[in-house]
Amino acid sequence: MMETKSPFLDTIFLLRKEECITLFSNLQTVSPQEEAEAGDYFETEFEKERLEFLSDQLICNKDTAIWAAKILYHSAQLYLIRENTQKNIENLIPEYRGVRDISCILSADLSLRFLPQIVTALYSIDPEDPLIPMLENILTEFHYSGIGYDLNLEKINWEEELKDKTYRKLYLERIVEKKDYKLAEIPLINKLLIAEFGMHKEAFWRELKIITDNQ
Repeated sequence: MMETKSPFLDTIFLLRKEECITLFSNLQTVSPQEEAEAGDYFETEFEKERLEFLSDQLICNKDTAIWAAKILYHSAQLYLIRENTQKNIENLIPEYRGVRDISCILSADLSLRFLPQIVTALYSIDPEDPLIPMLENILTEFHYSGIGYDLNLEKINWEEELKDKTYRKLYLERIVEKKDYKLAEIPLINKLLIAEFGMHKEAFWRELKIITDNQ
């Protein structure tokens, strides 16, 4: 995508293409036209990624993708801009109100996969920043995007969570990619990983312990 002179769109395009972010000097409202353009962009990006996980059952949920992109954009800008934002922060970082199915999780991930880096940056400036728990709550709900970031996921029923084979495959692959020991040592996930590795565990993740249900 070319530069659009839209802070919202340029932030998203640059972050996904170069994994870097531009901070602007003021917060701007995201227009319906920008949301529509972002929705089309995410639909295209989703299709590219869908080719990698080989599922024709999943389609991009544009509404969820746009919500996640606005969360990411506003979070990044709030890293720099805080003047007169306290009263408006819940409007800038709204809770997710839609359904939470696999298509939505993967649509949100197009943006939310970058959110842990922003939370970490916020934490380095002020560990008491009230924005941090708001963003951590979003990552807890969309924890596929938070793999590699220390979240409290004790309440999750992992058998139910990972019952979809495509999502399970992607979830396990990201755990390995991020070397998330905390998740990888949950007994069910550990068992799934060891089964996936087969005889090649040493090559994939030599340091990972094999966990039994009794540990």
